[in-house]
Amino acid sequence: QVQLVESGGGVVQTGGSLTVSCAASGRTFSRYCMGWFRQAPGKEREFVAAISWSSGITNYGEFVKGRFTISRDNAKNTVYLQMNSLKPEDTAVYYCAAGRTPRTIMSNSIADFGSWGQGTQVTVSS
Repeated sequence: QVQLVESGGGVVQTGGSLTVSCAASGRTFSRYCMGWFRQAPGKEREFVAAISWSSGITNYGEFVKGRFTISRDNAKNTVYLQMNSLKPEDTAVYYCAAGRTPRTIMSNSIADFGSWGQGTQVTVSS
């Protein structure tokens, strides 16, 4: 099991930028695919972005449209989500997640992620 702790959430104006981070501890972080998901009030949790263990493969939700960038620093056991051109509809709790096994090279499915952080609130004001 890996423990994940998100940080960096906050309130930002429309069009602004924010970077959220996720620090991992426990099992070997560098072997696992990492992802970001988000959940807005009254909505289901949705896929935001994921990155393979080597950073060679990234994948994004359709709504991202080039605004977000996921990255990781395996030496620091940390994954980042840089968000630019934020919109009010990006307001949500953002969750970091780790793949269930090293065999999961890349996924956008909640079912393939076995460890989750507690989430960090991102609020975009209009």
